[in-house]
Amino acid sequence: MVHIDRLTAAVRARGLRMTDPRRRVLAALAGSQHQTPEQILQVVTDDGGSELPPSTIYRTLQALEEAGVVAHTHLDHGPPTYQLAGPHRHLHLVCRSCKTVSELPSEHAAALVGTIRSETGFRADPTHMAIHGRCARCAGEEDR
Repeated sequence: MVHIDRLTAAVRARGLRMTDPRRRVLAALAGSQHQTPEQILQVVTDDGGSELPPSTIYRTLQALEEAGVVAHTHLDHGPPTYQLAGPHRHLHLVCRSCKTVSELPSEHAAALVGTIRSETGFRADPTHMAIHGRCARCAGEEDR
């Protein structure tokens, strides 16, 4: 689990004040990965602090993402999920059967990113997307 003091230092290093909503949202994200804004709101509502409206949660997430402390991903057709931004960028692998989300270092997409760039000039950032399919367990069950 990430220590809140390190997160506070990271926020301040990016020129932001560490406000109570930012501290509470970061604490919620430090407790679990891939949370929707609604899930973060529930954690913040249950943390014993003053009530925060959903708009504050969204603005806080946006500010923290712009500062590079938080990242979002669209794991499915629902709302984006947020997590603490780490030094290691990764892809999200989402199993369509069991809904498990696993992570894979983003360098595994280097060949695809290179092909897209050479053929179109587009500079892809695959870390904000999810790759859907079947995990090894579910694929194995399907093959039987």
